[in-house]
Amino acid sequence: MKKILPIVLILTTLAGIGWLYQTHHAKKEGTLVLYGNVDIREVNLGFRVGGRLSKLMYDEGDKIKQGEVIAQLDNEPYQNQVANTIAQVNSLKERLKLKEAGNRPQEIAHAKSLVREQEVATANAKQVFQRSQRALLIMGISTQDRDNAEMVYQESEARLAAARQNLALLEEGFRIEDIAQAKADLAQAEAALASAELQVKDTVLTAPSEGIILTRAQEAGAILQSGATVFTVSLQHPVWIRAYVHEPDLGHIHPGTLVEIYTDTQPDKPYKGQIGFISPRTEFTPKSVETTELRTSLVYRLRIVVKNPDEALRQGMPVTIKLIADQSAVPS
Repeated sequence: MKKILPIVLILTTLAGIGWLYQTHHAKKEGTLVLYGNVDIREVNLGFRVGGRLSKLMYDEGDKIKQGEVIAQLDNEPYQNQVANTIAQVNSLKERLKLKEAGNRPQEIAHAKSLVREQEVATANAKQVFQRSQRALLIMGISTQDRDNAEMVYQESEARLAAARQNLALLEEGFRIEDIAQAKADLAQAEAALASAELQVKDTVLTAPSEGIILTRAQEAGAILQSGATVFTVSLQHPVWIRAYVHEPDLGHIHPGTLVEIYTDTQPDKPYKGQIGFISPRTEFTPKSVETTELRTSLVYRLRIVVKNPDEALRQGMPVTIKLIADQSAVPS
């Protein structure tokens, strides 16, 4: 009995050591490791309008900040267009004021005097015609003279009607359709002015985000078409990691999962990252992933956002991604 007891204790100790090793080994083996590459966005910058390139403020390798002016076109042709459009707008504004105000009082007064003058002439022609009618009855005038008097009377009445109609039009002012047309013409000119002013602004090229100039594609004096690339810029934010995962491992990750990112140049300095996107469909892993197993496998692409990037992360750099075991222990 005394000999059996030490043996039991030894076996128990060995079992405990084995259990601890298996548990530690299982956790170590259960840590999901992924492989990917740094994916930094690049953007080709150019002008929305064409023209002669006047200035370039930066060269390849220079750092730029968001909102900084990095190039300019000669804006004189566009400034001239703005001045011409402003003149058109002012002219159409005055024309609209004229139509909304109506005719001048002097014009209406003149039209009234013409009406009164024609009324007197018509009354006189009427009296002449009536006398010629009576004279014809007693054979005092010829039929031709009576007809001439009637013609003069009818012409005078027509001129009176025309004068009255002209007075009514002057007093009423411009038609609603004329005013609406003047307003539409003014709105069109104002839109053209806004477009011309925008073109002047577009002769200045600003940095959309902080980054580093990779390529300077043009030089001062060049005549550019709209959209021609002037600079190619590597944006410093955000920095992404493009990685791939097998379908059986999808259960271990989800958008928001925290990870650590390791590079070969600084293996002791992990970067913090967070999974932001997992593709809903499978694809073949690109050859840049150097593991033999993954290169021939159907996998799911995912994107990891690096939280603390620096200049050591370069476009296309291979990295290793490891899931953080305790997700709640890491601040977001």
